[in-house]
Amino acid sequence: MEQNERNHGIQRIDAIMQAWGLDNHDLVNVSLEQLTHKQVQKARQGRQLTLKMMQKVARALNVAIWERLEEEQRELYYEYIHRDLFSYAKGYTPDWQDPNAPLVPQH
Repeated sequence: MEQNERNHGIQRIDAIMQAWGLDNHDLVNVSLEQLTHKQVQKARQGRQLTLKMMQKVARALNVAIWERLEEEQRELYYEYIHRDLFSYAKGYTPDWQDPNAPLVPQH
């Protein structure tokens, strides 16, 4: 496989993490699945991950965001799944609109 076929460029998860004010450490910190800083960095930069790894990163992202939400916001929160975050995931929609946009803190 060509080197370029495994690099997909900056992924949507990167923009979502920035919007929520999250860094790689925030995801590593909340993950109960031994997620590493290097794995999160690869996810953000678009290095191709396995389905299991995309799902692991998505779970950590959801937990990290969930912990920042107020009780009433939690009822409105849409849980991200891997196809929302990674352009090479099956079912990815390029023109997808983030349902959590209204919940993102305005800095």
